[in-house]
Amino acid sequence: MNRSLIFDSPFLLGFEHTRSLIERAAKAAAESYPPYNVEDRGDGDLRITLAVAGFSPDQLSVTVEDRQLVVIGKRDGGTARSEDAYLHRGIAARGFLRSFVLADGMVVEGAILEHGLLHIDLARPEPEKRVQSIPIRTAG
Repeated sequence: MNRSLIFDSPFLLGFEHTRSLIERAAKAAAESYPPYNVEDRGDGDLRITLAVAGFSPDQLSVTVEDRQLVVIGKRDGGTARSEDAYLHRGIAARGFLRSFVLADGMVVEGAILEHGLLHIDLARPEPEKRVQSIPIRTAG
């Protein structure tokens, strides 16, 4: 069954945002560079680790916009000298954009670059319990 048909049901009202989140997640899943791990650290905490060997902290950026975590690696043109002659070049030397769709309530606690790995720690704080009482009015 097509995903769009599921969200076009008249019984699912207000799920347009969910549809766009699924489409963004599908697009992000198609990306393959750089490789990454997602680790469950317990109590709702997660750690995303990206293999970013050769990138310095000033060539990396981590941002959150509209519940989407975006990691960008930009290579400046001067990293490889033109006079260098490689017999084999297996280490990728290209920039990247990797994105992750975050659930409601997920917060990024920090990022650290260590031994060519970029660790991004996320947490899901316990939501506040909220009860809303709806007043009942009478007609007429």
